Amino acid sequence: MGLMLDTSILIAAERGKFDMIGFLRGFSYPQVFISAIVAAELLHGIERAPDPARRARRQRHVEQVLAGFLVQPFDLKQARCHARLWAELETRGQMIGAHDLQIAAAAVEAGHDLGTLNVREFQRVTALRLVDALAYYKP
Repeated sequence: MGLMLDTSILIAAERGKFDMIGFLRGFSYPQVFISAIVAAELLHGIERAPDPARRARRQRHVEQVLAGFLVQPFDLKQARCHARLWAELETRGQMIGAHDLQIAAAAVEAGHDLGTLNVREFQRVTALRLVDALAYYKP
């Protein structure tokens, strides 16, 4: 079991609004992961940067994240978990965003806890163990 990080934490860290070091020291997870969809969201942020300076800053941050955390691929096991969670949420009328659902499936299938600033959305996934990172957020 490890800790998977949601995009919300990584974006807040890039903006200087999240104490990543304090957060990671506050827990004793053997490994920290991001899902492939989180990597895609971060890379998308680089592509849509409005100016070269912001693009370069985002590029540096994203490359540090990709080098510093294990990226968990989205495979068939996760696809099966994703389909099950999707059906459960849809039946209850409590859907979450498409990317968040992929992140949740990645964490659930691998047995990881999910660190997020977006507990309100992810708490709809009953099989997901959440780590609320709000105490490390600096608005």
